[in-house]
Amino acid sequence: MRNWRKRMAVVTAFTTVIGSGLAVPAHAEPRGLRLTRLLGEQRLPLKLQFQGTTFGGVSGIDRDPRTGTWYLISDDRWRYNPARFYTGRLDIHPRTGSFSGIRLTGVKTLLRPNGTPYPGFGQPESADPETIRFDPRTRGLLWAHEGDRSDETHPGIPLSDVFVRRITPQGRHVGELPLPGNVRLTDEHKGPRRNFGFEGLTIAPHSIAAVIEGPRYEDGEQPTVHRGAPARITVWDRAGRRVRAQYAYQIDKLPAAPIPPTGATDTGVSEILAIDDHRYLALERSWLEGVNYKVKLYEFDLRGATNVLSRDSLKQGRYRPVRKRLIRDLSTITPTQNLEAMAWGPRLATGERTLVIASDDNFDSREITQFLAFGVRGR
Repeated sequence: MRNWRKRMAVVTAFTTVIGSGLAVPAHAEPRGLRLTRLLGEQRLPLKLQFQGTTFGGVSGIDRDPRTGTWYLISDDRWRYNPARFYTGRLDIHPRTGSFSGIRLTGVKTLLRPNGTPYPGFGQPESADPETIRFDPRTRGLLWAHEGDRSDETHPGIPLSDVFVRRITPQGRHVGELPLPGNVRLTDEHKGPRRNFGFEGLTIAPHSIAAVIEGPRYEDGEQPTVHRGAPARITVWDRAGRRVRAQYAYQIDKLPAAPIPPTGATDTGVSEILAIDDHRYLALERSWLEGVNYKVKLYEFDLRGATNVLSRDSLKQGRYRPVRKRLIRDLSTITPTQNLEAMAWGPRLATGERTLVIASDDNFDSREITQFLAFGVRGR
């Protein structure tokens, strides 16, 4: 075990608080969830050094409700250090809800089934960690790998298929969920596109669900300013032994045109979070050249949606996607970052639940690692 994994020092990171207690206007139906207020914002410094690692690239977060420990997964693909996740504490006052600080408390390397770290970018079996969940039943963790493959702009990359794996809190591999064949990566124009594999993962009371970020080749083209596109949500039983169903989530059309109009765009579902067995939250995140990031928070419901597990293509329609409802355009609250992580925090004395949303800074000085905490009400 490396020395930096032995050290128990706790870093109290530099943080900034803005808007604590700021009311957020409700733009939601009375029966749905609504954001009641922004409890605060915290930021961590670019490339913060912690226990011998470079912190950043936060792509997934979750909380152990029993201990209050938070888990934060980095999507660094050994540019700085091997694939890893962090533990920490978020200071949210149980009475006022004030979000006043973040402390990192540990770091663990993600290990392959053979007990070794995952190789770096461009190597066989490299890992692109995008989401992490704490499982209160097993006291272990689930995490998802987005996968990698060659395409027209990235030739010669070895195929590294998507997966959802179980690990111990120390990062040791203990199992894997079975996958339907239609979400597996290929070397052809079949399956998920490069950089559009598993991006979101959540645990509901009686199921587990994961979403690929955008449309598979067979399901249509990527969103434009004129039309949206479907992403697939895969649902397993609660033990993660059997695939139950698959549903189509309709991604919005692009929220704006890039500048110039021929500029690059990247849009899709960056995280999901269970409310109950049927209802979920979704982050729809877009990056538009010359415009920056745009992110919307939706609530969606699986009930009434068509099970598309056996359908090879969604291009022809004739299915019912999940119903979704806009909760909030997060771009109207603060200057929007690359929001990729979302988890429930503690319940407050006011009866509000807390919702924490975090950003991936891409280890880029033009972006930040941002944590936003909200009060939430509704059923």
